[in-house]
Formats: sequence, structure tokens, C-alpha cells
Amino acid sequence: MVDFARGVLYPRDQSAIAELDRRTPSPDLARFVEFYWHVRWRAEKPYEAKVLAYPSVHLVFEEPVPLVYGVQRSLFVRRLEGRGQVLGVKFRPGCFRPFAAGPVSDLADRRVPATDVFPRRVEDVGRAVLRDTDLDAMVAAAEEFLLGCLPEPDPVADEVAAMVEAMTADPALFRVDQAAGTLHVSARTLQRLFADYVGASPKWVLRRARLQEAASRADQGARVDWADLADDLGYFDQSHLIRDFTAALGVPPARYAGLNS
Repeated sequence: MVDFARGVLYPRDQSAIAELDRRTPSPDLARFVEFYWHVRWRAEKPYEAKVLAYPSVHLVFEEPVPLVYGVQRSLFVRRLEGRGQVLGVKFRPGCFRPFAAGPVSDLADRRVPATDVFPRRVEDVGRAVLRDTDLDAMVAAAEEFLLGCLPEPDPVADEVAAMVEAMTADPALFRVDQAAGTLHVSARTLQRLFADYVGASPKWVLRRARLQEAASRADQGARVDWADLADDLGYFDQSHLIRDFTAALGVPPARYAGLNS
């Protein structure tokens, strides 16, 4: 399983304001849900939490109503003020499709009321979850709700989840045609499946994995040889990595690393 905090930017700054925790799903839900995540914060002044998100859909129990977040292809920014908490359900990439009424790409870069997807009682569950202070009890309430509205298993969703895992775990995969060959499907089939099940293109998934790795290296505090990292991640050269990183995060990698030192 991936590091659930991977993709969280400026982790040192955020850890001074917010506590992150996680719980694993029950066996009955593990086919659909990767994990539950919980953030509790106390911010004396407004703070913008920033995340390079995974290709996953999330159900988030938050105020004033629960929301479903599609894949966030740009930098995700959440403003934290005062005190608060949210409980999120991170679905395995591709595995929200059985819950959805249409292609998951319809949710890309959007957040919609959870009642657009789930039964209306999701709002009552959300209020009960956020009234609690015990994380295990919060997760138990979310689990009970999800178990009551499980769709039929979709074998294709499982296949797509495995594809995303293979693509993001193998640093030798840089291009869509490479990934398609490794997965024994055509590039067109891969693109069609990702539009329907993932909500982001195969090219975006590969690029996001590389950017997360670059940010993770910078977060470690040690000096980074950006030319070597660019080569490791399959970039044409260092300047290509710098352009890609800057476009996604808003600052060049060396400056981002300095802000985390």
C-alpha cells in the first residue's frame, strides 16, 4: 500500500497545524476502498493545505454536507481555519465506477454533494461522524453506511486498479505506449478504460506519479541531484523536470526543497 501522506506538500508546515491518521477498511469493503483518512486541525490563522492528489475518488464527511471529490488533476488546495476535522474515504483507483451512474471522468476536477451518488441518509451519517471524536467510531459509522449500499462487484474495476498500481509502481514506465505494452492492452483501450473508470488519462497518471516522487525526494531534506532525478524519472533533461514541477506546484523544485529545509 502506498504512503497515505504521499502527495501532501510542505508536510513539516502542515504537521504543525493538522494531524493525519488512517484506518484500513474491513475485508468486505477492501475491494472498493483503499483506506479511510482523517484530518484534525487547529489553525490560529488561515492555512492553505496543498496536495498532489492520487487518481482516486474520495467520499468526504465534512461540513456542511458530505461531498464526493473526483480526481483532482490540478493542485488541490484546502483552506484550514480555526478547529475542525474531516473523515475521508479513499476509493481504490477505478473502483468508484460501480457506485457511479456514468464515467468517472464526469467527476474529474469536481466536487458534488454525496447525495448525487449515495442515498440521502449519507447526510445523517455525515453529521453523526463529525459529532464523534473517536476515529474508530467514526470509521465504523462510515463502514456501516457503505456496507449498506455496496454495488455489485465489477471485475473490470479490479483490473483497472491493478493497472494503475503497476503504472505508478514501476519507475521504468514513462510513456503510455510503454504502459500499454506492459499491461498487454492497446493504448486506445487503456485510454478508454481510464476515462470510464479512473477519471484521468494514463498520461496524467504517469506524470502525477513522477511529480509525487520528485516532491517526496525534496521533502526528505537531503540535497537532491535534480539532473540525476530527472533521468531516473524518465524526463528528457533536467529543464523538462523543472518546467513540469513548476507548472504543477507553482514553484521550481529547488525552491520547493528550500522551503522544506
